[in-house]
Amino acid sequence: MALNDKDKKTKKGFGFSYAIEGLITMSKTERNFQVHLIMATLAVITGFYTGITRLEWALLVFAIGLVLIVEIVNTAIEKLIDYLKPEIHPIAKFIKDISAASVLLAAITAIFIGIFLFGPKLLHLFL
Repeated sequence: MALNDKDKKTKKGFGFSYAIEGLITMSKTERNFQVHLIMATLAVITGFYTGITRLEWALLVFAIGLVLIVEIVNTAIEKLIDYLKPEIHPIAKFIKDISAASVLLAAITAIFIGIFLFGPKLLHLFL
């Protein structure tokens, strides 16, 4: 079904508002997302404190974005599995486990980026 111009404008506006609603819901209800947001905030504060370069900011923003995006996708997958297969099932567990593993790998990657960015600067400041 083709959308007319009015429908297209309405659809774009709704899509954006749904996305914001999703971020708000994640921030309010998902503990792991809240932890990631706190860690991201600490990383940004540390970035300002240590005076990282523009390239370092780009790496930091990428790492933060990667973790938050993967956490959102993981939550969506988990909720979908819970909806489709509420009872415990080995395949449902497998899907949830590998989805959670993607968040773990993204977080480990972000930790290493943080160590590379902040480690030498913090050592220099405190030694």
